[in-house]
Amino acid sequence: MARDFFIYNTLSHRKELFKPVHPGMVGMYVCGPTVYGDAHLGHARPGITYDVLFRLFRNLGYKVRYVRNITDVGHLENDADAGEDKIAKKARLEQLEPMEVVQTYTLRYHDAMRRLNVLPPSIEPRASGHIIEQIALVKKILDAGYAYESNGSIYFDVAKYDEAHHYGILSGRNLDDTREGTRNLDGQDDKHSPLDFALWKKASPEHIMHWPSPWSEGFPGWHLECSAMSEKYLGEVFDIHGGGMDLMFPHHECELAQNTASRGQGGVHYWMHNNMITIKGQKMGKSLGNFITLDELFTGNNKVLDQAYSPMTIRFFILQAHYRSPLDFSNEALQAAEKGYKRMMQAAKDVRSLPTDGSAPANAEIGGLTDRVYDALCDDLNTPIALSVLFDAVRIVNSVKDKSLKINAADRDTLVSLFTVVLQDVLGLQDETTDSASGKLVDGLIGMIVEERKQAKANRDWATSDRIRDELKALGVQIKDTKDGCEWTIE
Repeated sequence: MARDFFIYNTLSHRKELFKPVHPGMVGMYVCGPTVYGDAHLGHARPGITYDVLFRLFRNLGYKVRYVRNITDVGHLENDADAGEDKIAKKARLEQLEPMEVVQTYTLRYHDAMRRLNVLPPSIEPRASGHIIEQIALVKKILDAGYAYESNGSIYFDVAKYDEAHHYGILSGRNLDDTREGTRNLDGQDDKHSPLDFALWKKASPEHIMHWPSPWSEGFPGWHLECSAMSEKYLGEVFDIHGGGMDLMFPHHECELAQNTASRGQGGVHYWMHNNMITIKGQKMGKSLGNFITLDELFTGNNKVLDQAYSPMTIRFFILQAHYRSPLDFSNEALQAAEKGYKRMMQAAKDVRSLPTDGSAPANAEIGGLTDRVYDALCDDLNTPIALSVLFDAVRIVNSVKDKSLKINAADRDTLVSLFTVVLQDVLGLQDETTDSASGKLVDGLIGMIVEERKQAKANRDWATSDRIRDELKALGVQIKDTKDGCEWTIE
């Protein structure tokens, strides 16, 4: 499917026509989680955003190599170069081996992503599995003259780099402003400047995770892993690097500097950043008491939640906002998303059985829906506009269903394609009542019970008919009698 795709490039701060480095092939790297705790609402947005981008590129006919890393070493507290490693701290508190912590929370993250219908990436490398590559990268940066050794640690020389390049080009900062907003921190006396960041840290005696290197027994800095692993799996130059807006500075800014220092070029054509999810206008955080894990959302087991919300409701909620726009969580917003999602899924279920009329002329509105939805998705992944087009399709389905509109078979095929290819395959929205083995079982059992009620009505056994209707209603199954028979939905 030959379509132009426009992407907002954080590096140029403007929307650009996407042109892949290798024709027909997309190389895409996205920063994954630091696995020291349960996946939370903040993980859902990048997971879903880049999943839709992955799906869309494949739908447009590209081959995609999607790399999403796992950070399991080197990410220190407060995203700094001092303090305790987040994984090691969790291991100490829970009296576990660090890799036990990593395995536990990686599996939980994968399960949460699976429930959100996020496809696994093509490659999912771990920082701890690429120590050799990271040491080699440090050597390159040292040889280029943009790093220095201090007491067994290696630091990137930001001021020297800025003389030849621009440190801050990604986040729109200049070095003087950055310097004014930076203070000296305890434990960072080894640095020439507080702006410098660690490429390799000498491990203290109590530090659990450490490896041998030419400079010391130590561990890599947090920013180093993405530069090393993206180059290993995607090459020195690749198409897209994505992540949350909170990673733009310092993480991605430092990564861009490392790339340029070691390769002579930034290496990434399009930097892409999704905005944050807030709760009542505040950033989510444990200290604020508004921290919500995905498992708590799915079960409703959190004091800020009025109810449980299904994975597809969460996915629908996130897709209702453009990925670069802030998204504020509230129970009211989730409940509205739940209603919209169910309305969409009901239409997706109804569309295949819509009656057609061979004498009906081609419907111009239906004929334009496919172009409209792809125009939206190819315009910097505008999922809210794409959903609004699909709701136009929902309206048409309901009009045909109540016989106020007639369509021909070709138009019905167009509607079926929209709900299968676009809604399910690209946007990744599944019908939770039918898209699993248990869901299909429930669907079949309810259908059998509805048939029993239909037979009771045919026998004029009104008591049995009413009892079945009322008992199903109590279980959340709504029965609607129409002149053409009976319809049911799960509320």
